Amino acid sequence: MIKKTYNGAKNSKERSMQKLVEAVGTIIRTQGYTGLNALNIGKTAGVNRNLINPYFGSLDKLVETYVRKKDYWVEASGNAGELLEDNKEKDTRKILETLLTNQLDYFHKEDEMQKIVLWQLSQRSDIMFEIAEERERLGESFFNLADPFFENTDVDLRGVAALLVGGIYYMVLHAKTNDSLFCQIDVNSEEGMARIKNAIHNILSDTYKRAELFKLSHKNN
Repeated sequence: MIKKTYNGAKNSKERSMQKLVEAVGTIIRTQGYTGLNALNIGKTAGVNRNLINPYFGSLDKLVETYVRKKDYWVEASGNAGELLEDNKEKDTRKILETLLTNQLDYFHKEDEMQKIVLWQLSQRSDIMFEIAEERERLGESFFNLADPFFENTDVDLRGVAALLVGGIYYMVLHAKTNDSLFCQIDVNSEEGMARIKNAIHNILSDTYKRAELFKLSHKNN
């Protein structure tokens, strides 16, 4: 008869580590980054807070362990990532509109991502910088695809996209935090969300049409 190896201590450690990691996510969603202290994490996890340093090295490393497991911007992009990977896809306006509307929907419903963006705006840290870089890498993939269409025009697609993304973040955070109207639009309603998506569509359509008109006018000249 083969004697089984005792793994009780190992399994107990792994369970405790998992509980601590999951507690970080719970606190981010419910309290924001300001609630990420050893006392709160240990209490939420039901694990002795003194185990954080032996298991992870530091409180910051524990938080990093959780955040690094999350692909916030990939999740927020939804099916737009598939459009980006399809090199045969030529309608970059459709890709950008999909990216923005998917981010709007995801950001509006995901409390955790709202807290992460607030964290980015409130405190400089290496992990928040890396999350921002992840967003920029996704954007770079799109802009590389779109650049040929806007080459030799006076249209700054990056500037337009920056204003739209920034508007989405601020508008949603304002609506969620204050539960109030934004430019007389109830962003927390289906009708309000539809109006914002329609505005995104119209802005991008006008942007692409302006690039086309610019190229046509200069071609004729």
